[in-house]
Amino acid sequence: MIFNDHSRLAGMHALLSASKYHWVNYDDQKLQAFYTAQQAAIRGTRFHTLAAELIRMEVNLPKNSKTLNMYVNDALGFRMKPEVVLFYSDVAFGTADAIGFRRNKLRIHDLKMGISATKITQLEVYAALFCLEYSVKPMDIEIELRIYQSDEARITEGDPDGITHIMSKIVDFDRRIQQWRQEALV
Repeated sequence: MIFNDHSRLAGMHALLSASKYHWVNYDDQKLQAFYTAQQAAIRGTRFHTLAAELIRMEVNLPKNSKTLNMYVNDALGFRMKPEVVLFYSDVAFGTADAIGFRRNKLRIHDLKMGISATKITQLEVYAALFCLEYSVKPMDIEIELRIYQSDEARITEGDPDGITHIMSKIVDFDRRIQQWRQEALV
């Protein structure tokens, strides 16, 4: 049999995919909620792309309390870099929305365009990855973490002990995973 050519779809995932088959049990209400969540994720990705480009091009937005405007303007004001990959290993890395390290102060900002509850833990993991990658001790620096969401910036001082704990977990869990990979090869 000669199958139809759908190479343009390679690497893409359908909304109603076989691998995420739970939708077969949805009613109209659940399907609409699922669709709305998917569209919000796409919209969030587009906002992140826009914000990163505005920061790279050094375009300030009007000063107001809109989430995107505050995020972009603050990142520019603090001379931060957008979309920076922080790498410890092939199983422990992540991309910080905006990050800067100047005068012994680490700043990590996260842009959230949805309404779901957020936790600072994601930013603490980024701080841990930064410290591991660049051999920085959390207790030797200042750490400021910000989440921009719902037209406000939630600012938290990073806890050096908590970040050190996350660093230890990353190192330990990475070692275990690498060991299991080696054992699987035998």
